[in-house]
Amino acid sequence: MLNAPTAHAERSHADGKILYSVADGVGTVTFNNPAKHNAMSLDMWEGLGAALSELRDDPSVRVVILVGAGSRAFVSGADISQFEQNRHNAEASEEYSRRSAASRALLADYPKPTIACIRGFCLGGGLQVAMLTDIRIAAEGSQFGIPAARLGIAYGFDGLKHLVSLVGPSQARLLMFTGMRIEASEAGRIGLVDRVVPADKLADTVQEIARTISGNAPLAIAAARITIAEILKDAGDRDMAAIRQIGVDCMDSEDFREGRRAFMEKRAPQFTGR
Repeated sequence: MLNAPTAHAERSHADGKILYSVADGVGTVTFNNPAKHNAMSLDMWEGLGAALSELRDDPSVRVVILVGAGSRAFVSGADISQFEQNRHNAEASEEYSRRSAASRALLADYPKPTIACIRGFCLGGGLQVAMLTDIRIAAEGSQFGIPAARLGIAYGFDGLKHLVSLVGPSQARLLMFTGMRIEASEAGRIGLVDRVVPADKLADTVQEIARTISGNAPLAIAAARITIAEILKDAGDRDMAAIRQIGVDCMDSEDFREGRRAFMEKRAPQFTGR
């Protein structure tokens, strides 16, 4: 059973470079490294995983927003200043990837809806973070790109898999081969982001979407999440039993009964996730 929405004071990881808080059923994770345009260091990757784990395990949280501190960037990519120490050759890069992979895997398979609130630069590893979320809302004027070809980096399978799934192979080749940056309007046109809004409307738009999701039935959202994930798999790899089971769970749930009662009584439903 989900508890009533609560709020807790802002908490932090990675020496304050990852912040997170909860209010009214919405968890917010902030990349807080504005001096470097929120570039991701290894400790930030690990801090992100810790914050996501705690929000995952908080029964009051129904949706999570990821946002960058300040107005210049969501996440501008990896912290290049760490490359000489942590990614100077193949062996070191492999260790870096191993230590940051857990956070990426957690976000990729997160059991609660996630929203990227994007303003400014969203580049490289930052774009990978955004692509791992369920919904991407961007402010006008934001910039997107993957400069791997300009740095001599082989972008990983998982990152390219998500890119291709969103924009298709031809647009993925154009972005990867050139290392070009594109504006938010172009990102919206090719499907890299879901909605582009004026910068002064970004926070309110994302909060409105998050509150709407938070007020809906958690089991129905889980059913959509599971089914969409299975649709994206090859036919032979799909877990149809899981789809059937979540459908049964929804139909037998108290939330389904509450939804019917609320409709008949012309009131807002109060879903509990059971």
